[in-house]
Amino acid sequence: MLRILIFKFVFSLPWVILLAVSDWRKHELPNLWTLGGALVATVLAFAVGLNYGLFSIATGIFCMLLLLLPFFLRAAGAGDVKMIFAAGIIAGPGNFLNLTLLISLAGLLLAVVMMITKTVDSSRVKHVCRILFDFKYDREAGKKNLPPKNSEACRVPFGIAIGAGLLLNLAAQLFYAVQG
Repeated sequence: MLRILIFKFVFSLPWVILLAVSDWRKHELPNLWTLGGALVATVLAFAVGLNYGLFSIATGIFCMLLLLLPFFLRAAGAGDVKMIFAAGIIAGPGNFLNLTLLISLAGLLLAVVMMITKTVDSSRVKHVCRILFDFKYDREAGKKNLPPKNSEACRVPFGIAIGAGLLLNLAAQLFYAVQG
C-alpha cells in the first residue's frame, strides 16, 4: 500500500500544481485536466482492485455531492466540482471526511489570506456580517455598493484549496502508512 500512496502523491503533485496555476491566473479549471485526472485516477484505482476502485469512485461522488449546492448557488464553478470528484477518487476509499475537512480548512485559509492581502474583494462578506450582527444596518443601501455577483474580483480560486487539501490528505496517508 505504501508504494500506491507514493505513486498517488507523485502523480497528483504536477496535476495539482497545473490546475492551481490555471485557477489562479484564469479562474478556470480545464476539462481536459479535471476529467483527464478523474479518468486516470479511476483506471489506477481499478488496477489496485475492483473493490478499491468502486469505493474510490464512491468517495469521489460524495465529494462531488458536497459541492453541488454551492455550484447551483453559483458559489463554485463546474471545474471545482469536477476537480473535487477527481480528488476524491485519488484520495481513495475511507478518506471522504478527512479530504473534505482539509479542503475546507485550506479554502478558509486561502480566502482569509486573499482578503488580508486584498487580492479578493471582501465587500460581500462584510455586507453579510453586517446584516447578521448589525440590526441598524441599511441592507438596501449596502447592496448598492456591492460589486456584481459574477465579478471575478469576488471569486476565490477554490481549485487551489482542493489541490492543497488533496496533497495534505495524501501526505497524512503516507505518514500513517510509514508509522505502521
